[in-house]
Amino acid sequence: MFFMMGIVNREKKLDFDQLEVCGSCGRYGHLEVYMTCMVLSLFFIPVFRWNRRYYVRMSCCGAVTEIDQELGRKIEKGLVTSLDPEDLQFNLREDLIEDHRKHCTSCGFTTDEDYAYCPRCGKPFGE
Repeated sequence: MFFMMGIVNREKKLDFDQLEVCGSCGRYGHLEVYMTCMVLSLFFIPVFRWNRRYYVRMSCCGAVTEIDQELGRKIEKGLVTSLDPEDLQFNLREDLIEDHRKHCTSCGFTTDEDYAYCPRCGKPFGE
């Protein structure tokens, strides 16, 4: 019997976009919300997700801050359409969270592994 499974750290950009003046760099940028989680896949089908975390990233300078899980779930469901930038503390930088991750430009797959080709679509990373 052939059994295939895998555990990966996945990042998903949520359907949220808000234009604001950045508190870190002072330029206009978009508040973008991301969800990260660990995913167990069986035969390339996601079966179980855990360790969900929600982040807000500024598009202008890459400043990142973590937000509350309850607020993140509301944004994911479309119940929250705007955030107050005064309540966000941009004290983390993007390079501290995801500097070592590879992103496939074709299908959006993200991985910590050192693959030459994307496991999802088969295209070379960085193409």
